[in-house]
Amino acid sequence: MIVFFSPRLAKSLALIACLISAPILQAQAEATLAEDSRSFQSWLADFKLRALSEGISAATLEKALHNLVPSEQILQSDRKQPEFTRTFFQYLEAAVSPLRVENGKIQYQNQRALLEEVEQKYGVPGAYLVAFWGMETNYGRFTGNLPIIQSLATLAYDPRRSAFFSQELLAALRILDRGDVPLEQMQGSWAGAMGQVQFMPSNYLKYAIDGDGDGKVNLWSSVPDALHSAGYFLQQLGWQPNQDWGLEVQLPSDFDFALADGKTPRPLQDWQAMGVRDAQGKTLDANYAQNPRLVLPSDYRGPAFLVFDNFRVIRRWNNSSHYAIAVGYLADQLRNKAALSKSRPTDDQGLSLIEIKELQTQLSQRGYAVGEVDGIIGGQTRAAIRAFQQQYGLPADGYPSIKLLNQLRTTPSKSSLEPS
Repeated sequence: MIVFFSPRLAKSLALIACLISAPILQAQAEATLAEDSRSFQSWLADFKLRALSEGISAATLEKALHNLVPSEQILQSDRKQPEFTRTFFQYLEAAVSPLRVENGKIQYQNQRALLEEVEQKYGVPGAYLVAFWGMETNYGRFTGNLPIIQSLATLAYDPRRSAFFSQELLAALRILDRGDVPLEQMQGSWAGAMGQVQFMPSNYLKYAIDGDGDGKVNLWSSVPDALHSAGYFLQQLGWQPNQDWGLEVQLPSDFDFALADGKTPRPLQDWQAMGVRDAQGKTLDANYAQNPRLVLPSDYRGPAFLVFDNFRVIRRWNNSSHYAIAVGYLADQLRNKAALSKSRPTDDQGLSLIEIKELQTQLSQRGYAVGEVDGIIGGQTRAAIRAFQQQYGLPADGYPSIKLLNQLRTTPSKSSLEPS
């Protein structure tokens, strides 16, 4: 027998079902939360014993860990993947905005005496110190507003990177234990970076310097502490005095873009012989570092850079070529050096995760080996892009772009794939 319900009756039955199931779902959620809370408290009890055995005082542990609960916000931040990738031009426009340059020049002048003192001691020019300061916290304007202890405890409890964040949590507790900063002031990023130059706690313990001579290290409220610490950190990372980060260059029209891998050092005269010139088209200065690498952060229409050893030092602070170029370029702008010779193309836009996977799929379907279709632009995907570009007579820059994706979507003939 088939029973027909009127729309109104069907809606009423659905509402009744929701009313019946709601308490059940709520009870299940509450039970899960209670279990998670018991698990966290058990982990925390074991961690306290470990911290005590490693010399953290009971008083510090009681104050810092009292009534501590994990933060769902922190876990979400740790797992969140960006929906869209930012292009080099999008990144640089935000990182080295006119306002950031203007404010940086003000700080460069206001802190001149302090910067000269730090440079004399550690060999890092003031413009770079101000650039790091600007990139990390906009010259101390925003150092983060999340409780460091809760953030690190949440990430240490989470099994994904528990060992790393457990060590960082111990380091943060040691900072509290020695009295450098009160618990209430120990706030920062969701991942635990702290102060005006965003040190992780372990780096705070290793490299933070008492620059103002008050007997404590406070990277939140003391600019001398922050800039001395940045200088010392860079020195220890291998900063080369009297050397810049790199420079923008021009490439000849027939240049092999595969050489712009950012990894392979070549003698300056070799780049010169290949037709590489400075941004004004002049011969490369023989006083530049002798074995630079070539970086192409965008496609063939964007800027190219010869980068020196200090570029790699900047990447040891933050392992991103975009970040390293932004720090170097901001330092250049603070010293009134020339702006980039290349401007952002009108079709410059980031790819979404879905679009990157589609690009990888399109390449794979055409026989180019991309490895796993995972939405990550790695070496295999770039090699596949370059092979596709070479086959169809395109500039083989290996760069994933919306322009390239559209070319793949339309599967055009070689003749219609000529670069514009």
